[in-house]
This record gives sequence, structure tokens and C-alpha cells, in this order.
Amino acid sequence: MKRKTFGALSLGAVILFVLAVAVPAGALEFGARAYYWYPTLKSDLRLDSGSTQGTDFDFKDKLDISNKGIPSVEAFAGIGRHHFSLMYTGVRYSGSTSSLPSINFGGKTYNGNVSGDLDVTMIDADYQIDLIDMKNILAGFSIGAIGKIKYFDGEAKLNSTAQGETKQSFRLAIPMVGVGANIGILANLLEARAKVTAMGYSGNFVYEGLADVSLTPFPFVDIHGGYKVIGVKVDAISDVTANTRFQGPYVALTVGW
Repeated sequence: MKRKTFGALSLGAVILFVLAVAVPAGALEFGARAYYWYPTLKSDLRLDSGSTQGTDFDFKDKLDISNKGIPSVEAFAGIGRHHFSLMYTGVRYSGSTSSLPSINFGGKTYNGNVSGDLDVTMIDADYQIDLIDMKNILAGFSIGAIGKIKYFDGEAKLNSTAQGETKQSFRLAIPMVGVGANIGILANLLEARAKVTAMGYSGNFVYEGLADVSLTPFPFVDIHGGYKVIGVKVDAISDVTANTRFQGPYVALTVGW
């Protein structure tokens, strides 16, 4: 799993590097952005085993899992109206309980003293083309169409002394479409942005949205504060059925040209 993730990030980095060296400087923007996101987690989970259907249960509440901060990193480049980005987010939640009610998880019955983990890697490859672009003077506005691939590489696991460990990996790549908007509030010093993307098919869906305000205290540096939500529903992907939502505030720092 880690090797495939590294390969995808390496390919994206090469693409962004080629754009940076092949395009005249005046037509190009590029940089990197680091996020620290503190979402609340809601996750209903079920693991089947062949024709045996597992038990739907609230993974977070039943295993007494706490919310936690999640870091993300993003590289981006732009050529005129065209904008590209690649983001990596790694999530790991762990918890345990001494009083889990009986559930069937992957063909085994777990109850009592049980621990569990949910690991998810998300990789986002975005392309946005500006449809309207009114440059900042004292204020400005742009809106664009977004095409995106969101890739999930995850693993759900339960463990107990009586039943041992049961785990299942799942992988899913979903194409998404949406819109993005930027509003220059005060020249290039204060700016707001919003992005919404979504896709659904065959009982599965993914949606994602963010909105933030950024301040540019120094040239090439932006400080962001905003709110982000991701919702994912998968139906029997590698025997995993899940309905998961992350939502909460974030801060970010951008360094770019």
C-alpha cells in the first residue's frame, strides 16, 4: 500500500516539475500548501464474509475513538486559466472498549474487550479551468469547473484475545466534478475561496467541500483559516460497507509564486 502511494505522489511531483521548467515564468504559478485539519468523525461500518452479512455498527462510538488533528500536504501549479494540484492526506484512528456488544465482523463474532483501527490514505489529483476570471484591482472574482480523481486506500481492523485479528483492505478511485470560486476582497492581501466536488454511482458516493479566507502578510506566503467536509459511502467494496463523514475547521499555510 505504501509503495503504491509513494509511486502516485512521485508521478504527480514529476508532472508538476515538468510544468515548472517547461512554461515561461510569467504564465506560471506554483507552490505548496500544508493543512492542519481537525474534523469530527462519523463512521458506520460493516464487514461481510462471503454470503454472511456482517453487523452495521458505529465504529467511532462503539470503540470510544476520539477526534484528532489530520495533516495534509498539497503541491500545485497553474498555467493561465489552467490549475493543477496533488494532495496527500493520511488518517489513522485507533480505539478500544471493554464492553462492545456482539457484532459479526468478517464472519467472526466480537464482543467485550475489543480494539480496532481505521486507516485511510486519500490522494487527490485536481484540474480546474477558469471560466470567468476578473483580475484583482481592489477586488476580483474567478469561477471555474473542476475535474478530479479521489483515491482511497484503506484498512479496517478489529482485534480481541478471544477471536484474534480480522482486517480488510479496500481501494477505490472515484472521478469527481465540481466548481471552484475565488474572491479577491482587498487587492492581493485578503482573499476567499470555495470548492465543491461530488460523484455518485451504484450505491456509492463521495462529496467534498471547503471554504476559507486567506491573508497574505508577506509576498509568496498565505495564511488560511477555513472549514472542510468529506463524505464517503461505499457499498460492499471488498466486502466493506461504510458511511463515513469528516467535517471540521482547518488552518493552512501556502508558500508559492
